[in-house]
Amino acid sequence: MDATHRYTAPDAVARYRSLALLAGGDFLVAGVVLAYTLGSYAGYGGFVQVFRSYLVGFFFCTGIAVGSLAWLSLGHMTGGAWALTSRRLFEAATRTLPFCLVLFIPVVVSLFVHEGGRSLYEWTDAARVAGDEALKHKQPYLNIPFFVVRGVIYFAAWFFLANLLNRWSAEQDTTGDPRLRRKMQDISGVVILVVGLTATFAAFDWGMSLEPHWFSTIYGLIVLSGWGLSALAFVITVATFLRHHEPMNDAYQPLHFHDWGKLLLTLVMLYAYFAFSQFLITWAGNLPEEIPFYLRRLHGGWQAVGLAIILFHFALPFALLLSRQRKREPSRLRRVAILMLFMRVFDLVFFFAPSVHAGGEAEFGARDLLTNFVPMFSMALGVGGIWLWYYFGQLQTRPLLPLGAPELEEAIAAAAEHH
Repeated sequence: MDATHRYTAPDAVARYRSLALLAGGDFLVAGVVLAYTLGSYAGYGGFVQVFRSYLVGFFFCTGIAVGSLAWLSLGHMTGGAWALTSRRLFEAATRTLPFCLVLFIPVVVSLFVHEGGRSLYEWTDAARVAGDEALKHKQPYLNIPFFVVRGVIYFAAWFFLANLLNRWSAEQDTTGDPRLRRKMQDISGVVILVVGLTATFAAFDWGMSLEPHWFSTIYGLIVLSGWGLSALAFVITVATFLRHHEPMNDAYQPLHFHDWGKLLLTLVMLYAYFAFSQFLITWAGNLPEEIPFYLRRLHGGWQAVGLAIILFHFALPFALLLSRQRKREPSRLRRVAILMLFMRVFDLVFFFAPSVHAGGEAEFGARDLLTNFVPMFSMALGVGGIWLWYYFGQLQTRPLLPLGAPELEEAIAAAAEHH
């Protein structure tokens, strides 16, 4: 690779980094105020609602980081121009995992917050556990010390594997050692396995245990596919932004966006398949410990939220991504990617908000839509903005392309010729 063409991050990254921190801080403060005020008004408990809203932002940002680790390892295993040109964007996201561990601290603090008989996680309330046989049966797993230890283990595993891939990739830039490509390819199979297992248990701990009487064996796959979808949509958005600035306007070609668009279409369909499978099996089984999860989400206005997810999380992006031309035009593909990021937060609110113990009622009504959506979206934008500030900082530390990869010039040249 030409030494004069180092593919460093453009100056615009530094400007947008400052903007992300400023906007993130504003939205985070607004989210805390709104969550506390509306939560107190609705009877959820102000502090409990703050932590519940924060959980959406934490889950979303951590999902992008972990999903990026999965995509990074998949790219090393399969190869291809799409993997080479997006590698550094995914690597930068995986290097935010230590920051995500810091974001995990408020989740740990929330375990000790009980307000007016409310709590973020019902199983942390000793009085509730004592009077509930199901919770007592799950107590060996659902308890605060083990919850925290498991969380630390998840992050330790993710960070260790991400650090290996990042270190070898940086070493490849300086040495060009062909053995490093083989090492990254070999370890990637282990990464896929570990990410699949840890993400599944993290989904059970952080998401499914919000309603400890309900369970789903496919929940881990739903979360993992959602994290992969979020990560890919985010990287597409960043790539289209970088393409408008030197030197990446010549590096990212329509063929690369076409490949990313096809992968995005695959994840849209995969997530919809998993989500519908869970709904269909739960509804057909009609078991008293399973069906309340959907009953709470099909009444009181929440059925409209579910319909919006069907339309804008699946039907519309599916139809748009069928177009070959749209996948090859970065600006048009970016609109679909941004829509998916928005709908991922929308979907998390749908999953997390109507947890029965938070409101103390079997159903949520129209009032609860406003009470939950406004602070949760504000908090997601706040946490997301601060996370984006950290991400842009990581993006600035390395060239935006893996300069030591022997196939890089060919991947860019072949894509340009194809165009």
